[in-house]
Amino acid sequence: MNNEYSLSHTKWECKYHSTWIQKYRKKQLYGDLRTYLGEVFRDLAQRRECEILEGQLMPDHAHMVISIPPKYAVSQVVGFIKGKSAIHIARQYAGRKKNFTGQHF
Repeated sequence: MNNEYSLSHTKWECKYHSTWIQKYRKKQLYGDLRTYLGEVFRDLAQRRECEILEGQLMPDHAHMVISIPPKYAVSQVVGFIKGKSAIHIARQYAGRKKNFTGQHF
């Protein structure tokens, strides 16, 4: 079983376990959002050439094992996924079309 990926001059296998906790541990990740978030996270990860290998949503936090190429920083990819998914969810479920300064999810 070969889990290595390759770029033009490197071979790599970088997997990271990430845990996201909602502000104040609000229990809003179940229900309609649960089935929807997996698809959103995978789509956003593919935009950064990453792959989500495993994921689990709990009522107040999320676990994710993600494979990230070495040309991207882990914080950059995780920040991208968290930020874009929050905007996407706010537009889908809250009907907001503009910036979200001062508003809470």
